[in-house]
Amino acid sequence: MNKSKNTTLPPNRVPQIIFIYWVIKIAATTLGETGADMFSMTLNLGYSATIFIFMSIFLLLLGIKLSIKKYDPILYWLVFTSTAIVGTAISDFIDRTLGLGYTIGSSILLGLIIVILMVWNKAEKNISVEKITTFNAEVFYWLAFLIANTLGTAMGDFLADELEIGFLNSAIMISAILAGLALLHFYTKISGVVLFWFAFVLTRPFGATFGDLLTKSGTQGGLHLGTVEASIFFSMILFIAVLKESKLEKSLINK
Repeated sequence: MNKSKNTTLPPNRVPQIIFIYWVIKIAATTLGETGADMFSMTLNLGYSATIFIFMSIFLLLLGIKLSIKKYDPILYWLVFTSTAIVGTAISDFIDRTLGLGYTIGSSILLGLIIVILMVWNKAEKNISVEKITTFNAEVFYWLAFLIANTLGTAMGDFLADELEIGFLNSAIMISAILAGLALLHFYTKISGVVLFWFAFVLTRPFGATFGDLLTKSGTQGGLHLGTVEASIFFSMILFIAVLKESKLEKSLINK
C-alpha cells in the first residue's frame, strides 16, 4: 500500500520581485544615503561609529530574519535598510577616510560582488533571488545585498564627483539605463537573473545621487533640504510602501 508523501515545500524567505519591490528598494536605498549622512555628518558620529552602530543592527536583525525561515515584510525591509545605511558608511569610509578614492573603491567592491556571486552560484547552483528557501542561500543573499549596496554608493559618488556629472544628471542617466534594462526584461530573452543584478546595483547609485541631490548644499549642486528632513520623508514613504506590499503579498498567497 503506497503511503502519501509530504509534498509541502519550504516557505520562500524573500519577497516577489514585482513593481512595488523596486519602489520600496529605491526608497530604502535613498534613505540609506540620507540616513548614513545624517548620523555620520549631521550628528557628527563619523563613519566608523556609524558603521559600528548599523552593522550591529544589521547583524541583530539578520539573525532574527534567518531564524524565522520565512518572509516577513517589515523585518525584511528593516534588514535591507540597515544594509543600505551601513553600506553608505562603509563606502564613504573606504573612499574618504582610507583615501582610496571613488575609482579604486568602486573597483574593489565590484570585484568583491563578482566573487561573492561566483561562490554563491558554485555553492547553490544558481544566484536567483526569486526563491530563497534555505539558510545558506539566504546568507549569500544578504551578503551580496550588503556589498551591492556599498558598491552602489561608491558608483554614485564616482559618477557625481569623480566624473563631475553632478547629482541631477547622474540620477537622470541612471534612470535611463534602468528604463533600458526594464525594456530588455520585457522584450528580450536575456537572463532575468543577469538583468536583476544589473538593476539591483544601479538602483543604489540612483538612490545615492538622488539623496545627495536633496541634501547637499547649493554650492555642491544640491537642494540643501537637510539629511534629517529627507530621512524622515523617505522613512514615511518606505513605511507606506511596505504596508502596501504586505497586502499584495497576502492577496497573491491567497489566490
